[in-house]
Amino acid sequence: MRQKHNAGSDRQTETRVDNRQALDAKAIGLMLMLCLIWALQQIVLKATAADISPVLQIALRSGVGAALVGLLMWRRGERLALADGPWRPGLAAGALFALEFLLVGEGLRHTSAAHMVVFLYTAPIFAALGLQWKLPAERLAPLQWLGILLAFAGIAIAFLLREQGTGEDWARILRGDFLGLLGGVAWGATTVVIRTTRLSGLPASQTLLYQLVGAFVLMLPAAWLMGHTTFHPTPAVWASLAFQSVIVSFMSFLVWFWLMRHYLASRLGVFSFMTPLFGVLLGAWLLREPIEPSFISGALLVLAGVVLVSGHGWLSQVWQGGAKTRLLERSDGR
Repeated sequence: MRQKHNAGSDRQTETRVDNRQALDAKAIGLMLMLCLIWALQQIVLKATAADISPVLQIALRSGVGAALVGLLMWRRGERLALADGPWRPGLAAGALFALEFLLVGEGLRHTSAAHMVVFLYTAPIFAALGLQWKLPAERLAPLQWLGILLAFAGIAIAFLLREQGTGEDWARILRGDFLGLLGGVAWGATTVVIRTTRLSGLPASQTLLYQLVGAFVLMLPAAWLMGHTTFHPTPAVWASLAFQSVIVSFMSFLVWFWLMRHYLASRLGVFSFMTPLFGVLLGAWLLREPIEPSFISGALLVLAGVVLVSGHGWLSQVWQGGAKTRLLERSDGR
């Protein structure tokens, strides 16, 4: 379901397409709305976990989302590209996407939604490392390596310096956090597959469809095999399914792809990291989740590192623009 940062780190695409705009009030408003929606999905999964298992809910929302994307493609006259092998990386992307959310669904049984959203959003770090290995054009700059070091230092602080509490509770939360981190690795691997295969040339709707179908086909039997089949059809559960299926899996990504076509990708990518911040705040407010000082310290380092890695191009432009301004001021005698 996620391509939020696939294009966000695509410096080559942004170089080729020079008619995209800088962020304006409309784009900022839409990005704030999207970040809030993406943060809420973890909160809603956690809030309804007693009545519907998170793994089952993610499987069902993926199926509904896939149906909606398929209907949209049919309405637009798009045909699913299967010839000459695109389906092979499509299956890989779908399997990785399913693995990501299987880890998220299982992890939410053990840790808080705030922890989950922060560890999941380490994905751009792992994507950058994978792309550095696979694509010569994606070699990391020194500032990006600094961002990776900051992110891993933040992960270590969040894991190792927290208050341990009772041994059983501490081990359970640690397990959930680790599953969230593995979910970030799976998301990063999905980005690498999409960027380095023929999926990169497909319409976004087709790549999204591969991921949603993969999640539905693989996670539904996984939920049954793992015993995660709790389903009590309360009004809150139906509302959650509607939100997850229509708003998250379908509508939010249509808006995201529209933004990617009209605005600079690197700036959108940096702005999207409001999501984990919203996740922490919403978890504390709506779910009464405790916020440990060590976790906040680690999370801030993680987010700073991710911004340095994903927003390197934009930060370099800002720095170069400031340097030119200072040079002009000195040449004018000011």
